[in-house]
Amino acid sequence: MTSTNLNAKHSVWEAYQLVKAKRGAAGIDEETITMFEQDLSRNLYKLWNRMSSGSYFPPPVKQVEIPKAKGGTRRLGVPTVSDRIAQTVVKNTIEPILDPIFHQDSYGYRPGRSAKTGHCRHQKAVLAI
Repeated sequence: MTSTNLNAKHSVWEAYQLVKAKRGAAGIDEETITMFEQDLSRNLYKLWNRMSSGSYFPPPVKQVEIPKAKGGTRRLGVPTVSDRIAQTVVKNTIEPILDPIFHQDSYGYRPGRSAKTGHCRHQKAVLAI
């Protein structure tokens, strides 16, 4: 087994740990994290194998409506446990590579940044003029 395979397997394990810590809801397959853990080794191996071979395809996302703070609702997509792990593997792999090439004033979907902090920084810059 190559070191790349070992690193990939470790990445899946780390991603599982992060997903478990967030304690998210079950996706469209109704499989909870507790259920996923009943055959953890097999489930993680199956996910790693599919991702490594290029045969992984994400399942549909469960749609739920959640209440908004000021009334009404909004739709939220809930991926399956396996898909959340797969997404976390990809995020943890590409984020350190791609984040440094983003413009310093880019705030959306970046670690430690948000659109709100970007907006506040912009307002401070405008007020300083």
